[in-house]
Order: sequence, then C-alpha cells, then structure tokens
Amino acid sequence: MLTSLDKSIRHSGVAAFGIRPPPIVGVEIPCQSNSSTGKYYTTPPIQPYCCNIELLPSTTNYKMPSRESVEKLGFKYGQNGTHSARSMMLSELQLLFQSTSPETTLDQYRSDICDHNVLNKPTVKSRKLTFRHLTDLYGIDPSIPLFRVFRMLWTLAEQGQPVLALQMSLARDPILRLSRDFIAEMPIGEVVAREEVEKLLAAPDPDRFSPASLRSFAQNINGTWTQAGYLQGKVRKTRVKPKITHSNVVFALFLTYLEGASGERLFGSPWSRMLVRPIDELEEQAVIAAQRGVIDFRQSGGVTEVRFPGFLTPAEEQWRYE
Repeated sequence: MLTSLDKSIRHSGVAAFGIRPPPIVGVEIPCQSNSSTGKYYTTPPIQPYCCNIELLPSTTNYKMPSRESVEKLGFKYGQNGTHSARSMMLSELQLLFQSTSPETTLDQYRSDICDHNVLNKPTVKSRKLTFRHLTDLYGIDPSIPLFRVFRMLWTLAEQGQPVLALQMSLARDPILRLSRDFIAEMPIGEVVAREEVEKLLAAPDPDRFSPASLRSFAQNINGTWTQAGYLQGKVRKTRVKPKITHSNVVFALFLTYLEGASGERLFGSPWSRMLVRPIDELEEQAVIAAQRGVIDFRQSGGVTEVRFPGFLTPAEEQWRYE
C-alpha cells in the first residue's frame, strides 16, 4: 500500500490542472522513512560539486527524440543565436509579462511591443528589433509547448524568474548553450575571464567569427549569466551561487523529459546539474512543486516517478516518441 504522503504527492497535480494522471503500473512499494529527518527519500543526500562534494554524474545515456520533434516542442538548434546581438533581455521580459497573461497570443505580443510600446523603446525600429529578439529567444507564442510551460511557471516564484529566463534562453540559443557546462561547473568564487568564453565560442570553428565578434558575443553571454545570478561584478566576473526555486527545478526536469529521459535520470541531466544544488535539495523542491499541484512526484522502493499533468496535449506528448 502507498503511504498517505505517497498518495498526496502522486495525485497533487490534479488540483492545478484538473486532469487525472494516468494510473501507476507495477507494484506499489511504500517509501522508506528517514527517522532523523522525517523525509521520505530513498536516495541518500549528495552535495554539489561546487562545494567540492560529488554530484550524480551527468545522465545523457537515454534515447532522445528526433531533432525535428524536439524543435516542434520549442528547442532551437543551428549555429546562430540571439546572443550574437543581445543578452537575455531579462528586464524587457519582466516588463512584458507584467502587462500580459499566459493566454496572450503572438499577435497580441507583437501589438503590445510594436504598436503600444509597452517596453518603452525610443523608436519604431527598436521596438521591432526587440520583438524579433524576444521571439527568437523565448518564442512568446503559447502554441509552442516549451514557451507555454515557461510562461505558466513564470508566475509561481518571482525569485526564480532570472534563472527561469536563463533556462529558456539556453534551450533556444545555440550560441549561449555553448557556455552552459563551462559556467555551471565553475567553482564558486572563481573569476570568469571574457577571454575564456571567447575561446569556448571559437573552439567549434576557429575561423568563423572575427575577434571583435567573439568579444561582443562573450560580453552578451557573460551579461546573461550575470542577470541570472551565476556571475557577479561589472568588469571582473566572479562565479556565485544563484537563487533557485521549485519553478526552476520543475523546468529543468521538464526540459530533460522533453529530451527523452524519465525517473531518476531527470535529476542527473545537464539541465538539473546547472542548478548546482545537491540531489536531495532538488528532490525537496520537486516535493514542494508536487504539494502545490504543479507536478506529480513520488519515490518508492528506490524508484522515482515524475509526471507533468497538463503540460502537453496528447498530440504534443506523442512528439517525444517520434
């Protein structure tokens, strides 16, 4: 039999989305209680590598959907990205979402930005450029599954918004994504030199970008990581610990889920590792999200199960298997 906590976590997503999750298949084994903490964890606490204690190894040995399927879900690939021109535009995004709702359509976003100038841009040209950059980087279209979930999570925890914007930007900007593991794995307190980021960007094709372009791209990328709270300092950038909430953990798990993973593998992916938190803390945040009706999460007999009721339509769910 399931414990009462097991059942409450398992069914908590119903309250938020009004959708009954599919039945659990298999043997139900009660969670084992930790008498010292009272937490129902079957995985021992593991600390992050930024604190010089080992994290779970990156888990990417799962079968991923086709590139076309992942792109339909909202990811972007290729060689170009918004960070060739701008940082992640956090202040514009926050201002835009203050005057719109999760149901706002792409055409309404276009009208708000270009016609009504809700972002207070000085010229018509700058309004159009801003709209183009925001569309490239975030999608700002509820028909895109990844943006729809991102927009829903945005309202859950204000403190998590900077990292949430970074997570979405990384999913949709191949240039920025080159820096993900480099910055996330850098120890707290380490200085991040712009030249190091330039080398990182030049490595795939040393002749592609001019020195001036690499400098500009690196500045934009460092600016984004600074806005997200991973770096600190105006000129001399130092690695710091970002603020993470349950909304960030849910989005990291969902990004990994869209790439084909499930269960415990969701917590060992690069998307989860970039949050630089110990596994037990990520699981605690997943429990909070489940208790608030955002996801379904349970651990039982060493098995981890995470579901995202209402995040995808049935047709979108099938894209993961193409």
